[in-house]
Amino acid sequence: MEYLPWVVVALVSYGMLAPVTSKVTQEVPPAVSLFLATVVFLVLTLGVMVATDTNPLAYVFLPSAGYVYVGGAFLAVGILSYYFALQRGPVSVVVPIYGMFIVGSSVIGIAFLGEALTVTRVGGIASAIIAVYLSSGAE
Repeated sequence: MEYLPWVVVALVSYGMLAPVTSKVTQEVPPAVSLFLATVVFLVLTLGVMVATDTNPLAYVFLPSAGYVYVGGAFLAVGILSYYFALQRGPVSVVVPIYGMFIVGSSVIGIAFLGEALTVTRVGGIASAIIAVYLSSGAE
């Protein structure tokens, strides 16, 4: 369970992102906000690579790097859209709907990556859909 502290840090940090982004995008355009946040992200990531003596150039041309680039494109579109949504809508509605990516990722994992479809997973996916519907304030 060495991953648990990292998950907790990610949960707390990512949980703060939406309220901060919602507030800042009232004054700073979403694309500019994301650009500046990405600069911070890149500086911190570079610091981690330096601290762990990781050379990113060793991975740039690996065959699997193509997946990284495709994933980066999906990440850029997804996060930029998220910033625009947070500028225009309430955090309490935008975040649960955005959180449906968890369901989408689970379904893709099951459909295309050979992950097992279990009764528990079906229940979890259904529960997530219901939770998003209820928490987003649907009437």
